[in-house]
Amino acid sequence: MTADLLVATTLIGLAAAAAGAAAPERLRTPLVSALTAAACGCGLAMALGVLSSGRAAVVHTGRLLPLGGLSLALDRFGALFVAVSAVVAVCAMVFRLGYDGHGLSSRTASCVLPLFVTALLLVPAAANVTTFLFVWELMAVSSLLLVLVDHRRRPEVAVAGQWYAVMTQLGAAALLAGLVLLATHAGSQSFAAITARSAGLPAWVRSLAFVLAVVGFGSKAGMVPLHVWLPRAHPEAPGPVSALMSAAMVNLGIYGIVRVGDGLLGGGPAWWWLLVMGLGALSALFGSLHAATSTDLKRLLAYSTTDNMGLVLLGVGVSGLFASTGHPSLALVALVAALLHVVFHAVFKGSLFLSAGAIQQATGTRDLDRLGGLLQRLPVTGSLFLVGAGAIAALPPLCGFVSEWLLLQALLHGLPSSDPWLAIVLPVGVGVLALTGGLTALTFVKAAGIGLLGQPRGAPAAEASEVRPSMWVGGGVLATLCLVLGVAPLLVLPSVLEAARTVTGSQLPDPLVRGWQFGLLGARGALAPGLLAIGLLVAVVLVAGTRWALQRAAVRRTEAWGCGRELQTARMQYTATSFGEPLTRVFEDVLTPAHDLDVSHVAESRYYVEAATFHTSLDDAFERHGYRHAASGLAWWGGVARRVPNGSVHRYLAFGLVALVVVLVVLG
Repeated sequence: MTADLLVATTLIGLAAAAAGAAAPERLRTPLVSALTAAACGCGLAMALGVLSSGRAAVVHTGRLLPLGGLSLALDRFGALFVAVSAVVAVCAMVFRLGYDGHGLSSRTASCVLPLFVTALLLVPAAANVTTFLFVWELMAVSSLLLVLVDHRRRPEVAVAGQWYAVMTQLGAAALLAGLVLLATHAGSQSFAAITARSAGLPAWVRSLAFVLAVVGFGSKAGMVPLHVWLPRAHPEAPGPVSALMSAAMVNLGIYGIVRVGDGLLGGGPAWWWLLVMGLGALSALFGSLHAATSTDLKRLLAYSTTDNMGLVLLGVGVSGLFASTGHPSLALVALVAALLHVVFHAVFKGSLFLSAGAIQQATGTRDLDRLGGLLQRLPVTGSLFLVGAGAIAALPPLCGFVSEWLLLQALLHGLPSSDPWLAIVLPVGVGVLALTGGLTALTFVKAAGIGLLGQPRGAPAAEASEVRPSMWVGGGVLATLCLVLGVAPLLVLPSVLEAARTVTGSQLPDPLVRGWQFGLLGARGALAPGLLAIGLLVAVVLVAGTRWALQRAAVRRTEAWGCGRELQTARMQYTATSFGEPLTRVFEDVLTPAHDLDVSHVAESRYYVEAATFHTSLDDAFERHGYRHAASGLAWWGGVARRVPNGSVHRYLAFGLVALVVVLVVLG
């Protein structure tokens, strides 16, 4: 039955793409959205069936692809990612029904979007190298085309597409090299055969393949320093595409690292996982710092994706390190925490990006310095954004709190340890988790406080009105899941645990105590999310009731952030820039901001200032110091290379002669 659903998912997705290419404009958007949602429904049913039964969905045919043919086999680990992608994609399709602009209704975009969603559902099911690379490239190319759909109206979209194209193809080249290396030495491109023979491979082959996998998959996950495409492409993509890329596509980077490191290679030495931990910690700190100082709402969310994927990589690295140092139970707990955060990140980041897309459609801008007062004008959209912001800031009883608590428990219960690596890196991991948590809370206090509260800072915010109901439904389902999964995480925790066991081959007993609360077996401390939610609700009711009972005088209402003043204007409020300025100063050596002060004087006298404008711009340090220099070098080399083919037959014959001599020397 699950194999039939896998075939149905693929065929319905292709039918949706054909409908996007052929349907008339009036029917195109609802028809494509409905068919794509149906494909996701089949994918979700298939994934839930695999997760519950443990029986893989297998489809193989040698007619569609060369070499090994099209081979699909979805196990519990892959099914977890399929289920997450399907839920996010269904919500994005519902949101799309009310979404206008950005070229998403064009014939090209309507054809490519179902292909992108279908590829997201098929990547975790790929069972050999040929199939995996084919569906991976389909996902990468289709997402690139969706980023570029609005390039004719906005030149920055084309620039973002160029960065994305270069980085995604560099990652694909690393994946190709790593997987071909494994397939060559294993004597088969089947993932099952590679897994069975990986223990006998030379150590250098295993290590090189793992490093190439970290580079290739890490670039897709937004891992620093391969993240530079993400804060460019995600903001410029249409709202539903941004949600799919940040809440579903980046997860597949994590899928690939775990699948290769724990699945195909069966684990490895400690330095593999120290590398993953280091890159994860760097990504978490760098992403949270840039998110806290960004003024573009969608760029802020994009950097927070780098932050959260860094935390996931931290958990994956800790899991591998525990396994390599003889702590299998803690290794399983750390991997469960990382995968649980993948699930919850998809939920709250999908809600946030869909809400940000609705805000952009309602106001025409993403600049927080021009927003304000939107909670009164967009009450539903603003409320959904607040729920997502609370979840990503790990506030109970929302879902982000549960996964970060479990990751913290895995780090803390690895101490004290006689192993020197654990004794060094685990306290660092705790510090990274704490610091990024504080920066994330600051980030979303800024995003919600500046964008939703106070007075409008410009005409777009003052004239905004609520978006269409279908856009509420898309983001509302994910926001509701933030609360439901935060109160009842045991709805998904058993499936996450089985997925972790599947990819690692672990036969350990359940390391988590479950029931009305859960915690680590044999360790003090447990979390009861439902009881915590009830306690918070009772506390809120008691405080509100006490305030109402003791209130004697009439309440005087004034403007938000007015400090009781009778007169309050938008210019008296914090902006996103001024809110983040103290943090920018503290981390000035890391952020290296550029300041621009423009002063205009009164015409009659240069001693009197008429107006002064202060602007701070923040560039990505890795982009500025690394990638731009590399791009300049490539541009220079390209200019030199263009002068070589000057049309002279004699020069071309000389090139051929030199090439022939080199070949003869090498072969001789």
